[in-house]
Amino acid sequence: MVIPKEKLIDMYKTMLRIRRFEEKIVELVEVKGKAIQTHLYIGEEAVASGVCAALRKDDYITSTHRGHGHAIAKGISTKYMMAELLQKRTGTNKGKGGSMHIAQIEVGNLGMGGIVGAGIPIATGAGLSAKLRKTDQVAVCFFGDGAANIGTFHEGLNMAGKWKLPVVFVCENNLYAGLTAHSDACSVENVSVRAISYGMPSVTVDGMDVVAVYETANEAVKRAREGRGPTLIECKTYRYYGHGGTRDEEMYVVPIFHPGVRYSTYRSREEIKEWKKRDPIKTFSERLIMQNVLSGEELEKIDGEIRREMEEAVKFAEDSPEPAPEEALEGLFYE
Repeated sequence: MVIPKEKLIDMYKTMLRIRRFEEKIVELVEVKGKAIQTHLYIGEEAVASGVCAALRKDDYITSTHRGHGHAIAKGISTKYMMAELLQKRTGTNKGKGGSMHIAQIEVGNLGMGGIVGAGIPIATGAGLSAKLRKTDQVAVCFFGDGAANIGTFHEGLNMAGKWKLPVVFVCENNLYAGLTAHSDACSVENVSVRAISYGMPSVTVDGMDVVAVYETANEAVKRAREGRGPTLIECKTYRYYGHGGTRDEEMYVVPIFHPGVRYSTYRSREEIKEWKKRDPIKTFSERLIMQNVLSGEELEKIDGEIRREMEEAVKFAEDSPEPAPEEALEGLFYE
């Protein structure tokens, strides 16, 4: 397919905005000592950017604990996200949700969640809602490879397949669920093959290539919007940082239950180095230059603008008020 120049540039800006946002979080935690829960998306930017580029504003997404990238790609302002991370009243959730619970219904983001696999039935329900209301909206569910072994994965895909719901299931397979390698925990190499059990098409795509992700997602969204049912997309990608911290965890030791071996690292320096050679932003910027979409000077200008945006986001957040005690119960409900 021929992708318009404007779409290519938008996807590049989205990837770079995600990267710079996450790098700013690293700076706030490591340099300024801010207490921010971190599940960084650095390295995986092509997935959120490519998938969300195929969506409309009124389409839905559900996200994960590693969801800053999804939120930015779906259109949430970085300054309101930053305020949420710093627990300020101006945040997306008025400072009450924090890093793992960012949501904004106005742009179709139904929320991030710290429970593995929790977003799958929510996205399935959103797809059912769209079908019952006879709209052509689509729901996208982002989840990790660890969630593919959770019961909600099978329940959600089965329901969506049976009722031909307009849902696109996106498995971000970064090869590790926490510290557990996918190859040690999953009975199949590719999560995508499981879709056959639920009567839906599937594909495994290079999650470091934003164009490949966009083209695949675009076809799946088109299929869902036309009433032809769900699709499972598995994006093979890689996180550069540790599971739940700012520092790389390649030296994190975990118990290995093999004779003669008590502890081992869960991934090697060499593995991380090899994946970084395929950095989605670097390779895409080189591609844009080669195809005469953007020049090196234009890329630098975009980077400068986004860096300034991040500085302004931090200032906005730091200058914002904290929630007042009397606001503690606002926005809550009970039955």
